[in-house]
Amino acid sequence: MSVFSWPVRIYWEDTDAGGVVYHANYIRFMERARTEWLRAQGIDQLALREETALGFVVRDMHLDFHRPARLDDELRVTVSVKERRSASMLFGQEIVRGEEALVRAKVRVACVNLDTMRPAQIPAGLFAQEFPIT
Repeated sequence: MSVFSWPVRIYWEDTDAGGVVYHANYIRFMERARTEWLRAQGIDQLALREETALGFVVRDMHLDFHRPARLDDELRVTVSVKERRSASMLFGQEIVRGEEALVRAKVRVACVNLDTMRPAQIPAGLFAQEFPIT
């Protein structure tokens, strides 16, 4: 399966008092990359919400921090589908500077009815590329 990549540059607002990226900001960068991955798949999240009441929420996340990012670094945030179930997907994500991995993550997102917050099946044909259900 292909790897999606999204660029990120580090600004002052991303860093802590020590001049390194504040740890919670890596989660924001990964969220943005997954959102852009959805857009690349042809999914408009607002339209999905309005038409079906469905959306995706983070169910579980595991992060491994390897090295810090610093002011003005140019990073890439990658997204790849590792597993698809009927109502959830597991993503592998990395934040890299050049070829150096800074953060690695496994993120499970669940498809839910946003009105009831109950799990819902991912609609067949939702993605431009089909991912086998395991």
